[in-house]
Amino acid sequence: MKEDLIQVFVTDNRWQLLLSGLGATILITIVAAILGIILGVVTGIVRSAWDKNRERMERNRTAGYWILRILNRIAVIYITIIRGTPTVVQLMLCYFAIFASARNGLPVAMLAFGLNSGAYVAEIIRGGIMSMDDGQFEAGRSLGFNYPQTMRYVIIPQVVKAVLPALMNEFITLFKETSIAGYVGIRDLTKAGDIIRAATYLALPPLLATAAIYLAIVMLLTAVETRFERSLRKNEL
Repeated sequence: MKEDLIQVFVTDNRWQLLLSGLGATILITIVAAILGIILGVVTGIVRSAWDKNRERMERNRTAGYWILRILNRIAVIYITIIRGTPTVVQLMLCYFAIFASARNGLPVAMLAFGLNSGAYVAEIIRGGIMSMDDGQFEAGRSLGFNYPQTMRYVIIPQVVKAVLPALMNEFITLFKETSIAGYVGIRDLTKAGDIIRAATYLALPPLLATAAIYLAIVMLLTAVETRFERSLRKNEL
């Protein structure tokens, strides 16, 4: 057993493969999460604005009505496609079809995972906005705010606080989903473990090490999420 561990992790400094793979995984996760949050917030606001104002705007179909309707339709199509297809298929479509000339799969993976995460973040944000009592919107209007100002100063701060736990869960899910990045030739954590397995013909040690690293980081993120939730509850008291 000792000899196997030495062969797997020490010989040729193979432990460095896991370390560099972890770095790639974390980088993809962080960039994709930022992209997903930006895209998700914008999409979620568009979806909720349409749901909240559709009946009122249909009485007077101004240019704003048609713009919002088109944007909402685009958002619905985007969310439907992303949520209805496997992440690995989206990743391979981006790399082998849409960006077939790309030599570096890392930015393509960041974009693919960001687009995927954005659809789920959008539904989280939309759900948070739709859960706000209509009195909050009325309060904004009573202060002289228009709809965008009400969203910015009254609704969004409350929504962010309410959906933080769900966003943390999405971040954890995204971190684990990046394990398929090896399909497009990226040497992420999972791919690094597989390379060691192929080089040593030993499957158990590198795969267990890979799983242990994922588990440790997920547990750390879960602990951060729990602390966030406790902090939010204390602020509500």
